[in-house]
Amino acid sequence: MDKVEKMKQEKQYQDYVKQKTPVHNVYANMAKAFVTGGIICTVGQFIYNYCELQSFTKDECSSWTSLLLVLISVILTGINIYPKIAKWGGAGALVPITGFANSVAAPAIEYKKEGQVFGIGCKIFTIAGPVILYGIFTSWGLGIIYWLFKVI
Repeated sequence: MDKVEKMKQEKQYQDYVKQKTPVHNVYANMAKAFVTGGIICTVGQFIYNYCELQSFTKDECSSWTSLLLVLISVILTGINIYPKIAKWGGAGALVPITGFANSVAAPAIEYKKEGQVFGIGCKIFTIAGPVILYGIFTSWGLGIIYWLFKVI
């Protein structure tokens, strides 16, 4: 293969890559994430305010808010609505507690046909597992550092 033909193939490949690579508008994505996260936070604040009206303590209000946001997220994941919200809203849907609940529920739903042990049991933490692992490890490490400073 001569040099000209090789350059022609490289140019065709570059054109193909440019054609297939999605173009993202960073500002539009940030706006979508802001709106999505804002709606999730507004729903959470509504739940919290409702709990306060029921004369719950602040801890109870916080617990019920977290619990209900996770429940809503899992239900929306189960009926295939949350993935569409996450696709549109990006980080605005994936960063809050609802995104974490989605990351645990989605593999459980996807692999349920493979059975309780080899499907759900093995695959449920494929996405959330590293987050849990590194969160626990970091908490443990920071706890040791805190303890050492307290001893000294």
